[in-house]
Amino acid sequence: MDDLIRRLRAYQPYNAQERADVKAMLQLLLKEQEKETDIFLRTNQTAHMTASSWIVDREREHALMAYHRLYDSWSWTGGHADGETDLLAVAMREACEETGLVKINPVFENIYSVEILTVDGHIKHGEYVPSHLHLNVTYLLEADRNAPIRPQADENSAVRWFGLEDAVAASTEPWMKQNVYKKLNDKLKNLHKWRSYDENN
Repeated sequence: MDDLIRRLRAYQPYNAQERADVKAMLQLLLKEQEKETDIFLRTNQTAHMTASSWIVDREREHALMAYHRLYDSWSWTGGHADGETDLLAVAMREACEETGLVKINPVFENIYSVEILTVDGHIKHGEYVPSHLHLNVTYLLEADRNAPIRPQADENSAVRWFGLEDAVAASTEPWMKQNVYKKLNDKLKNLHKWRSYDENN
């Protein structure tokens, strides 16, 4: 947890959403150090850590999306920390599991984006999951667009490469389109800035 707190403190927020979410996330993590409830586990039913990835090809012209069953929409890949504090490792594991990719690499190892996401109550594996927050850290990953891909049956029904703008348009979640996916693409235009941040932290 200490390393994540350090990285979030050093992170340069991209916009007002990130400034507010980084501040709130740090407050929760710092409080967590004083409590017994683990914010890295789903048993914390108020809020818990997750990691996502924006997977692009080597030319930075396409993004890989999965059709997520829960949200009934094309979306990025990602999942719960489930006790793991290395969120880059979580993002890479989830990316491989959800897309079938065997080889995937971080474009750089530091945080690419930060979001606090709301999750409505739903049924999963026959159990009701109450509404809660995902304290999400996003990483920029790279994969070969010609490598084999396949959906993860219990999570998504399809996996597909899209042009960057088409990836945003494919989502049917208005808030995610405008506040997350568009932001991730916009950041690609200034990738040198985030690489520099990674090298200095």
